[in-house]
Amino acid sequence: MALSFSRKIPLSYALGVFVPSAIQKTALIADHSGEFFSKRVFGQYQLVALQHFSSGSVSQPGRICWRGSSNVVLLRKLEIALREHQVDEAWVTFIDFKKLYGFPTGSMVNMLISRLSYSSDHHWLQKACDLVFLILKEKPGLLQFPVLTKLSISLARAQMPVPASMILRVMLERENMPPLTILWSVVSHMVKTEIGACLASNFLVQMCDCFLHLSAKGSVRAKVVKPDAMIFNLVLDACVKFKSSLKGQEIVELMSKVGVIADAHSVIIFSQIHEMNGQRDEIKKLKDHVDEVGAPFIGYYCQFYDSLLKLHFKFDDIDSAAQLLLDMHKFQESLPNKKLRMDKEKRLLVPIGSNNLKTGLKIQVMPELLQKDSILRVKHKQELVMFRSGKLRLSNRALAKLVNGYRRHGRTTDLSKLLLCMQQDFHVLGQSSFCSDVIDACIRLGWLEMAHDILDDMDAAGAPIGSTLHMALLTAYYCREMLREAKALLRKMRKAGFVVNLSDEMVATACLSEAANNASSSSSKSDLIDCLVREMREEEEAIPSVVYELNSSIYYFCKAKMMEDALKTYKRMQHMKIQPTVQTFSYLIDGFSSLGMYRDITILWGDIKRNVGSKDLEVSRDLYEVLHLNFLRGGYFERAMEVIGYMKERNMYCDKWMYKDEFLKLHKNLYRSLKASEARTEAQSKRLEHVKAFRKWVGID
Repeated sequence: MALSFSRKIPLSYALGVFVPSAIQKTALIADHSGEFFSKRVFGQYQLVALQHFSSGSVSQPGRICWRGSSNVVLLRKLEIALREHQVDEAWVTFIDFKKLYGFPTGSMVNMLISRLSYSSDHHWLQKACDLVFLILKEKPGLLQFPVLTKLSISLARAQMPVPASMILRVMLERENMPPLTILWSVVSHMVKTEIGACLASNFLVQMCDCFLHLSAKGSVRAKVVKPDAMIFNLVLDACVKFKSSLKGQEIVELMSKVGVIADAHSVIIFSQIHEMNGQRDEIKKLKDHVDEVGAPFIGYYCQFYDSLLKLHFKFDDIDSAAQLLLDMHKFQESLPNKKLRMDKEKRLLVPIGSNNLKTGLKIQVMPELLQKDSILRVKHKQELVMFRSGKLRLSNRALAKLVNGYRRHGRTTDLSKLLLCMQQDFHVLGQSSFCSDVIDACIRLGWLEMAHDILDDMDAAGAPIGSTLHMALLTAYYCREMLREAKALLRKMRKAGFVVNLSDEMVATACLSEAANNASSSSSKSDLIDCLVREMREEEEAIPSVVYELNSSIYYFCKAKMMEDALKTYKRMQHMKIQPTVQTFSYLIDGFSSLGMYRDITILWGDIKRNVGSKDLEVSRDLYEVLHLNFLRGGYFERAMEVIGYMKERNMYCDKWMYKDEFLKLHKNLYRSLKASEARTEAQSKRLEHVKAFRKWVGID
């Protein structure tokens, strides 16, 4: 007589759920008499129910007739849970199976990762990532590439940039990448946060290094890992957004090395990065090509001209700023003829760093190229140059910078000439009141001599200003009791016919009465005044123009590998008591690194620490990252750990994967088996200590 399962085994068995103890490893077998006994069966569990069948036997309620191994049962249970999207149940079943038999089949493992990837829950997405790395460690052959692609985009969408970057790097190590359209999506989600942008930029650097390495070997896999302009643009735009200008500069140079063509989006982002780094010459190299674009692109390059104009002002180069404004007008006047250009699809070569194309880098540029399926939307910060009604226009802030610059240098006559040209040229753009606005602002700010000089210059040029501003200036003279100046101006006004049949006393009385009753002004005029006041206030805190000039020299010398000249310029800064900037140190480090002069970087690190200690310098994560990588390359592990300490103190994100990868490429077996007791010298003992500390920090040991 067959025994009922409910009488002899636990309820979970009767329900078809068999999760045996991983320690006992025995099997329950039913003998022919219906009794059960325990038996070891080749290290697996088996549950077999044997029933006596007779011609008249009738199955009774509550009995289960089932046979098979627990391996099959768990696999079946896992398959059902995955098919029905029961993630919790599937995970528990997988863990049970893994403890007993190791990994299930490859298809089952990949299905589990795929199901976990569909979840929007960070908990399950993290488990999927952890599972991938467990498989990579124990049985890497199980993983299928499409599953990794799906997981990477799920992690990126869930704003989990760290695990997302880890999955991308796993794929890159295997010299395989998702289709570019999918990679666009992954990167676009990653760069929404500062940490994600940091990881995306470092990953792009690794992609470029991998491509260059494979290309040098002539591998057909090179094209698989080659990034395109969209990937570069997404990362570069994030560098601008999060003010990661040094990393942006590095990526621009990599874009040149990899041979990716820069499109219109790229050129605009380049200008923003160069602006942040104070690299005016780099933007000027692009200007001639941008000036030749067709009419549809005029508004698109508004940001480009805005960045260049800002740098002219930072360099205190008023003449170049004025010329740019006039060039913008000429540029717009000639636009209709540019429709006839036949070479708009021609690739242009623009040098980076040095104008010598034989030794320096050069980047391919197509200023009129726009990606049809672009997912990037470059945000324009129209501060100095605006695009309104199909035309480039000058903002009041830009006008304020011009006025203040000419005033600071005592060049009122040159300002008058510029205003006259602008009034004539910009009339077609609807901006014909520059002179009146500037004179009015000067009067209201108390710059009466400057206002008077501009009025005289306009009269001499045959472009006299109306009576209103003359009366405003005359009133200001009387209010300040500047009677001699008032008398001279009144004599001029009588000659021009602005004052008739009134005595000087009557005019003075009328002016003072008008001043008491009228204190209002138009919004545009008050806006210019506000801009002038703000400009003078910001000028006191601005970086001196000489810093930008010296940095430009250092940048040029370092790119040309003329480090003696670069150091002379740096020492000149110190002698002049001019505070170096992050860019100063970055250019020097880059120059030393290109020549393998890592010891000199350690000396420079001492200067950086002194400046940081005196709170004269605020070091960016980009600069710390460059320092750390160079100390790793040079084998200065104590300095590398110092940099890590500084980053930790400032709560800066550290990309351990990148540092670990760099260490393993250069020092994989360094001191791996050497014990502290075996060190020959105290110096070697200390170095061993720092190497071990680094290995522990990045997770190698």
